[in-house]
Amino acid sequence: MTAAAGKTGELQVFRVGLTGGIATGKSVVAAVFREAGAFVLDTDLLGHELMEPGTPAYQEILEKFGEGILGEERKIDRKKLGERVFGDERARLQLNAMLHPRILAEAEVRVARFARQNPGGIAVTQAALMAEAGAFGRFDRIVLTECDAATQLLRLRARDGLGEKEALQRIGAQADAAARRRIAHLVVDTSGSLEETRARARQAFESLRREWEGRQAAQ
Repeated sequence: MTAAAGKTGELQVFRVGLTGGIATGKSVVAAVFREAGAFVLDTDLLGHELMEPGTPAYQEILEKFGEGILGEERKIDRKKLGERVFGDERARLQLNAMLHPRILAEAEVRVARFARQNPGGIAVTQAALMAEAGAFGRFDRIVLTECDAATQLLRLRARDGLGEKEALQRIGAQADAAARRRIAHLVVDTSGSLEETRARARQAFESLRREWEGRQAAQ
């Protein structure tokens, strides 16, 4: 049984995982997919929601990492938290263990809701750590964003205002390119201009749409 089919074989939705290293253009590709009609769920934004004050994850993270990670209104400051965990692999793995199961569970709830309301649609889950979290088996297809290492480093430093050492630390904390390619069905090269990336993303989505339409016709 595929992720797209229910227990009785009825069509639900085509589940697509969108992944890639930090600063490799996932948000640009996700925006194109959304414009083309897909439901897009960003697990990074979902993680923000799950760390809001008053949530179980907030309390657990605060107890583990202390009040030094808090910012305004006692909210978790993601930059401070990042500085704390990206230089400490044990702390990073502990944080992932607190967040990943919650994120995956909530993502399933939201995709299931979309499936009930839009049977036959395409649901895209955007997640940087798909290979690391072992979540790729939940999807019918995995789309990978990829660019050359120099471009990735430049984009990350410009986006987040990081020094080279800190940026390389964050890149190194994620799965390497080979591990991501092993789980990918489609690769979108984002090394070029914004318009080139958007054009490649449109091509990738059309390929996904054709495959899904073919599966639906075969039912």
